[in-house]
Amino acid sequence: MNTASKTFICVSNFFKGGDFMSQLNKLGNKVYLITSEKLKDKPWPHEHLEEIFYMSGQDLDWNLEHLLLGVADLMKSNKIESIIALDDYDVEKATFLRENLRIPGMGQTTGRYFRDKLAMRMRAKAAGVLVPEFSALFNDEEINHFADNVAAPWVLKPRSEASANGIIKVHDKENLWKHIHELGENRIRYLVEQFKPGDVYHADGLNLGGKAISCTVSKYLATPMEISQGGGIFRSANVPYGSDDDKAIQKANTEVMKAFGMKDGATHTEFIKNREDGEIYFLETSSRVGGAHLAEMVEAATGINLWGEWAKIEDSIAKGYTYKLPKKRKEYAGIVLTLSKFEKPDLSSFDDEEVCFRVPLDYHAGMIVRSKKHARVRELLDEYAERLTSDFSTTADPEKLTKLH
Repeated sequence: MNTASKTFICVSNFFKGGDFMSQLNKLGNKVYLITSEKLKDKPWPHEHLEEIFYMSGQDLDWNLEHLLLGVADLMKSNKIESIIALDDYDVEKATFLRENLRIPGMGQTTGRYFRDKLAMRMRAKAAGVLVPEFSALFNDEEINHFADNVAAPWVLKPRSEASANGIIKVHDKENLWKHIHELGENRIRYLVEQFKPGDVYHADGLNLGGKAISCTVSKYLATPMEISQGGGIFRSANVPYGSDDDKAIQKANTEVMKAFGMKDGATHTEFIKNREDGEIYFLETSSRVGGAHLAEMVEAATGINLWGEWAKIEDSIAKGYTYKLPKKRKEYAGIVLTLSKFEKPDLSSFDDEEVCFRVPLDYHAGMIVRSKKHARVRELLDEYAERLTSDFSTTADPEKLTKLH
């Protein structure tokens, strides 16, 4: 085991991952952060960071050549052990840097399975994982074949957009083509997929050496797609341990991770249990910790801090020691969250003893509850959703909002 300090570069387009970077530094490592200029004023954990570098633009706007040259310059005086992508939008940047600078970790081919929804579906289908019927939008004949043979409704999905942003639901062939024509040359960046009605689940996991060493299964009580398209209350709670749903999603998650070649780190994967046939279908995955404060929800239920444990996994790989997952708690937790008409909503009236976390974001109102009883969590989420709807909810101006998911 090599206990000497290692140097890590973290890349993030969004304000997240503070626990990850702090933990890496506490383990004796040097941590650099590359983020967007727009996030300069965010409370990053400066005391745990060697330096922060700022790029102009956000999301997909960064100049990758400038990024590469900047990191190459940093490497002249630092041996970089690892480059970590903290958000969906950063996966391409990190894989691009690793490939060019020959730094170990996920490369561009595997990275596509965790970013490109078309690559995900093609890979999952080839590996025998159940996925809803889908088609790329490259070839007109293939699109017509899909529309003539797969029952509507369908959804047009951006291939590389995070969360439920940009999804269009269509109910017939004429409308499908209308939307495709409106996309113009941009159509190549979308796919069409059969809409499967049912409950959506998410598996929040940690992987090491190609195996899922921890996986917490939860169910969205209102999905990110519903929230992004109609406003409302976002809710999720982990499912009863050992239940049929828990076992089925755990199995499906293991299959996906194996098919996609996931080696080490955190993953957030979504599945749908189809209302018509009861089967579990793969929807999408990402090589990151889930957003919308799902990490805090998982920690409330299990005691496992996904960001912190991911940092320890990266540290163990860099230094060559065996990582051991802490003992997991088997309790229940749920989150309820909405966009708020108040910049800093007063949530003091939500004072049940089960409340363990209040969402700190401006123009958001939400909290996490924890209990040893699954039924109690669900009861509180239902009650709080009603109260938030009547007293706090809004569809606020987009510029005031950050992503729910």
